[in-house]
Amino acid sequence: MAQRRLKLGMVGGGQGAFIGAVHRIAARLDDRFELVAGALSSDPQRAQASAAEAGIARSYTDWREMARAEAARDDGIDAVAIVTPNHLHAPVATAFLEAGIHVVCDKPLAISLAEGEALAKLARKKNKLFALTHTYSGYPMVRHARELVEQGELGEIRVVQVEYAQDWLAEPIETSGTNKQAGWRTDPSLAGPAGCLGDIGTHAYHLAAFITGMTPSSLSAELHTFVPGRRIDDHVQAMLRYPNGARGMLWASQVASGAENALRLRVYGTKANLAFDQENPNELWFTPLGGSAERLTRGRVKSAIAAHATRVPQGHPEGYLEAFAQLYKDAALQIEALNAGQPLPAESLLLTTVDDGVAGLRFIDAVLASSAVDGEWYEIGNG
Repeated sequence: MAQRRLKLGMVGGGQGAFIGAVHRIAARLDDRFELVAGALSSDPQRAQASAAEAGIARSYTDWREMARAEAARDDGIDAVAIVTPNHLHAPVATAFLEAGIHVVCDKPLAISLAEGEALAKLARKKNKLFALTHTYSGYPMVRHARELVEQGELGEIRVVQVEYAQDWLAEPIETSGTNKQAGWRTDPSLAGPAGCLGDIGTHAYHLAAFITGMTPSSLSAELHTFVPGRRIDDHVQAMLRYPNGARGMLWASQVASGAENALRLRVYGTKANLAFDQENPNELWFTPLGGSAERLTRGRVKSAIAAHATRVPQGHPEGYLEAFAQLYKDAALQIEALNAGQPLPAESLLLTTVDDGVAGLRFIDAVLASSAVDGEWYEIGNG
């Protein structure tokens, strides 16, 4: 019997938006979702034109109306993808959770910790999936790195170094009026109080936590804005202390001239270290103490969790879109299980969820608080 495609809706992501198209490709890649409804813009003409371009049958201009209407239909959507500016994540997600619809949301989860915690509580109350698209956790070699740590191959973790460097905001392009992404991502009323910190700093923080299985207990951080007139941070750096005594450093910058999308992680344990570079995602470097560096490649590592996230044979590169699609694949498995009242499939449990989003918001709060007092050490809450 052919597998039923889940019906997906989308809020945001109309013409000119970057991440909406990425979500649409990712959702369709493994043939698990069919995009049937969308509120892609509040402007009726633009909403209809965007829906027509994307092949979406049911177009709405109001996401509240979309939530109500889709919940009332016998053939309504199973899940909604939220790809709006940050300030709308919480209100849109709340409307669809209240309507009994599963949620896949772009990160950050919300613009405040209070909003994020309320979403987590509501998702549990409604017994609905709330997936958060921390894309890089979908890479097979990132999942294999996590397994190496869990199996003790690195020994006790001592040092965690993570960085995310871009240069796309090295100049004040938000003032040109032609770059929609730069416009809203540098506007605190739309992006929230964290600029670079919320946009890519949270990705770096999550990648380090996902692979090591550890979150820091305290940090000393500094936010900075290099571009004159910019209303929000474009650079962040933080020192991290972990409960087991490990130490870490995190920096993220969107004004790092010459950098493209340089997300890199190095983890050092008592027995070995590993290194991952997002711009070369099909490989992972593992070096034992006193030994030679070993290049591990996707498609050849003997790892069930890496195999679950692999689509093509070794030597055929997989990248960003496939990693994004992996989150939708795992989301589909969990939605089907929840709808059937069954346990979540073990192979899907690495999916990032609302709880990861809450952890990211706690990190944001701690960085903001520490930076406000000139980098004093600040405890990271754990709820």
